[in-house]
Amino acid sequence: MRAHDSATGTPAIAAAQTDGGTAPAPAPAPALRYAGTMQAALGVVAFSLTFPATAWGLEGFGPWSLVAVRSALAAVIAGGCLLALRVPPPARPHRAGLAVVAAGVVLGFPLLTTLALRTSTTAHAAVVVGLLPLTTAVFSALRVGTRPSRTFWLAALAGAAAVLAFTVQQSGGALTGADAYLFGALLVCAAGYTEGGRLARLMPGWQVIGWALVLCLPLSVPASLIALSCEPVHLTAHAVTGLLWVAAGSQFLGLVVWYRGMATVGIPRASQLQLAQPLLTLVWSVLLLGEQLTPAAPLTAAAVLVCIVVTQRARG
Repeated sequence: MRAHDSATGTPAIAAAQTDGGTAPAPAPAPALRYAGTMQAALGVVAFSLTFPATAWGLEGFGPWSLVAVRSALAAVIAGGCLLALRVPPPARPHRAGLAVVAAGVVLGFPLLTTLALRTSTTAHAAVVVGLLPLTTAVFSALRVGTRPSRTFWLAALAGAAAVLAFTVQQSGGALTGADAYLFGALLVCAAGYTEGGRLARLMPGWQVIGWALVLCLPLSVPASLIALSCEPVHLTAHAVTGLLWVAAGSQFLGLVVWYRGMATVGIPRASQLQLAQPLLTLVWSVLLLGEQLTPAAPLTAAAVLVCIVVTQRARG
């Protein structure tokens, strides 16, 4: 999987499958290619709405409640799909990898970013987490054992430097607790994406995230009950909409259309679409949340986008 949501798991798959050297598939017919591109684009839109939806959810739920209930609802949806399609349980050798995906993508990233969004704007978080494809690429290179070119590493370092400079500048010269959560989210999610990308070469990608969600169900259900009893809940339209979106849209359905689109048009074309995700999140933060963007936010996001394009070409 190589790009996120994110919440989600897509970027690391692109990275790992590229590393795996899989043979290119025949070019699809124009109509099929168009349909696949639209599906991949819908996935990117779903992922770009994750942070604004989380901000809405926090209007009515505590951070622990939001993350736990989000995971439980997504697991119920994923489990229903796995049962309906009679998908057999994953093989024993795959379960350790699925645990890594669950820890990084299902639990770690949503929890850390939700905690960050209590005090950080979605625009700020989108720029920092825009570094996720580069972080995932580094983890993938270390995990798979490939040797990227010097250009790749220079572009990755440049992207990291741009985000770090933006973060320090926006935080008044020092990193905040929200920034620590966001950088921690980058690390755990990149690890989960990379392991998910390895598994996606062995089973369909949607099953990777599906089983990872189901694996967390024995934890997410009691955690939901405890969190809901300890944190205040205010069921507003924004809060319910945000919760439903991060559970069904970001964590599961967005991944389904993304994987279908990627399978049709191929990893390179789909990956290019996902480069727009941080910029889309900036747009949603203005339209849905009324946030005011500083000039540094879109400029830094654009700089990171350029760095990601360079790393992809260097990897290719």
